[in-house]
Amino acid sequence: MTMAKDHAEPDLDKELEGLPPELRWREWMRRIEAVLFASASPVSREDLARVVGQGASVDLIVEDLAADLEGRSFEVAQVMGGWMLRTRPAYAPAIRAAADVGEQVLDLNEFDVAVLAAIAYHQPVTRDGLKDIFGKDISRDLIGRLHARGLIGTGPRAPKRGAPYTFVTTEQFLVAFGLETLADLPDREQLEDAGIAGDDTPLLVSGDKETKSQTVTL
Repeated sequence: MTMAKDHAEPDLDKELEGLPPELRWREWMRRIEAVLFASASPVSREDLARVVGQGASVDLIVEDLAADLEGRSFEVAQVMGGWMLRTRPAYAPAIRAAADVGEQVLDLNEFDVAVLAAIAYHQPVTRDGLKDIFGKDISRDLIGRLHARGLIGTGPRAPKRGAPYTFVTTEQFLVAFGLETLADLPDREQLEDAGIAGDDTPLLVSGDKETKSQTVTL
């Protein structure tokens, strides 16, 4: 999540005391909308509080903004403890048909994606659990790449000797792959119908192709 500077802009009138309460509240809504519109990542409550008056409830302002956007093609989404603007799923086909939006690249190779899928389907899972799935050790560097992209986080310790950490997916994982919840993950039959998985494939993809790069289109 991108953090703002440690101080508010000196020429920003946060309190807006010259405006009547209703207009003051609407101006705070528009400021938050502008900040969310300009940010490619979720914006925290603390950062949004920098553009509204002292004591103003960011949560209530965002709630009113979300209601104000009803019927629009985009919406306010709460992700990873912050908020962001995103296109409503119903308009994805129109965007793909009419706009050259390019591909959003996670910069993960095929084996990275396989491990990510294993974590998604088997979470919470330990590194030993991933080793059982793939028949080989999963490197700390690979786990680190998934962590760095915000796709996985640390889960509860496993009730095993040494109480090893487990791994789970994050809200950013859901956003990246266009899922509302983990219940939206495709089942094996859907994967097989799409030609992604076969009878001998435990997860989304399999194999040991750590050198082949893969572009993940969202």
